[in-house]
Amino acid sequence: MKNNYEFRRIYATGKSAVTGLLAVYCKRNRKRISQLGVTVGTKVGKAVCRNKVRRRLKEIYRLNELEIKRGWDIVIVARVKSRYATYSQLEADFLRLMDKLGLLEAKP
Repeated sequence: MKNNYEFRRIYATGKSAVTGLLAVYCKRNRKRISQLGVTVGTKVGKAVCRNKVRRRLKEIYRLNELEIKRGWDIVIVARVKSRYATYSQLEADFLRLMDKLGLLEAKP
């Protein structure tokens, strides 16, 4: 997702869950695929730092994409503390939020 109206629609009408590092918003879409949007505000740091956090979050999503239900629009908002978090901390928080929102596939 890249358009501002898509992000605003999900913020306004979607479900959300929050931890100290991340906030995740989600809303069901009418497609067979899920779409991801990542937001990292200027309070996180300068451009290099924001891009590092953004790259980490996209990679976490990519590696865990098979475990996440299809047909959802997902927006990940990095909070200020995510700047100092390790990759494994970000991944653990992301998976915890996905489970809290009911977006993880049930393991057989």
